[in-house]
Amino acid sequence: MSHLPSTLREQIAQLPKVVLHDHLDGGLRPATIVELAAEAGHELPTTDPDALGTWFVEAATSGDLPRYLETFDHTIAVMQTADHLRRVARESVLDLAADGVVYAEQRWAPEQHLAGGLTLQETVDAVREGLAEGVAEAAKDGRTIWVGQLVTAMRHADRWEEIADLALANRVEGALADSPGAVVGFDIAGAELGFPPDRYPAIWATLDDAGFPVTIHAGEADGVDSISQAVHLGRAARVGHGVRIVEDIAFDPSGDRDEDAEPLATLGRVATWVRDRQVPLELCPTSNLQTGAAASIAEHPITRLLELEFAVTVNTDNRLQSGTSMTREMTLLVAEAGWTLDDLYEVTVTAAWNAFVHHDERRRLVEDLIAPKYAEIEGAQV
Repeated sequence: MSHLPSTLREQIAQLPKVVLHDHLDGGLRPATIVELAAEAGHELPTTDPDALGTWFVEAATSGDLPRYLETFDHTIAVMQTADHLRRVARESVLDLAADGVVYAEQRWAPEQHLAGGLTLQETVDAVREGLAEGVAEAAKDGRTIWVGQLVTAMRHADRWEEIADLALANRVEGALADSPGAVVGFDIAGAELGFPPDRYPAIWATLDDAGFPVTIHAGEADGVDSISQAVHLGRAARVGHGVRIVEDIAFDPSGDRDEDAEPLATLGRVATWVRDRQVPLELCPTSNLQTGAAASIAEHPITRLLELEFAVTVNTDNRLQSGTSMTREMTLLVAEAGWTLDDLYEVTVTAAWNAFVHHDERRRLVEDLIAPKYAEIEGAQV
């Protein structure tokens, strides 16, 4: 990123951002983990915050799955009380707001936070309170950010129906801006391979009947079939990751492009369905590199998917484990994949229009919080 002009780097940092795929337990501050671990009596690899931050990134990039999963053992271990959940949620909002994020959905699995004696409802209440505190504190600093929860069920567990009911019981009523931290959608996460959406098919009909938004992790650790199940059986409004949709696209090996400068490609049935219906893909470039979905940012499928007019969004996934931020993800795409500010505007607006809030709030996001700021930045065409 060093070869980018400093002015351009500063412009990217100032841009308003929307993040749809960001895990609450993957975004803790290392210093906070050290403090909370001491209170909880949990042993960490190191108690030096800087060294701990480095350890998380190295463990997540090691290519060793058990070591990667161990990183979440440490974060979840310090999120087992209401006070700790509130603090983590509040700080996540402040960190996102400082990065220029104006809308965020924080996903997390309540069932993983019961070891300290909390009920499922108490965990949701604590996270909602923390997110709301963060929104209010950011506002005092002059930063507007809207934040909602995505309640997640773990794929390998057997609590899908219970967690779906929990999400429905806590759904946002009215405008999210008036109910910061409320639940805006449902997700399933964890091991994809062997735990497809059809394990509990009835919940998808329940959520659909209730008119409740769903996003499903798919097409990251499993292939195109997982995406197909997500959008057909799961009725997912968005696909979490979805990077392996490229396995259903045959690109011209010559690298030739058509007269509109789009890569020549033949789309399979799933890819055609996803593109035709503009099902948003919650792509996470740095995280996908860590899990082997691409060898570099320059080679990441996100750029070709954008060129083919898929509904592409850019996300962080786990800011702690990836050592990243929305500013960093965008800067990498500009520096290494040749993206322009116009490209960043396109994916930001795509994310905003596919946020799990009402249509009028999406319009406010685009017209009041995103477009005016982009218009101020030299080189952006809106």
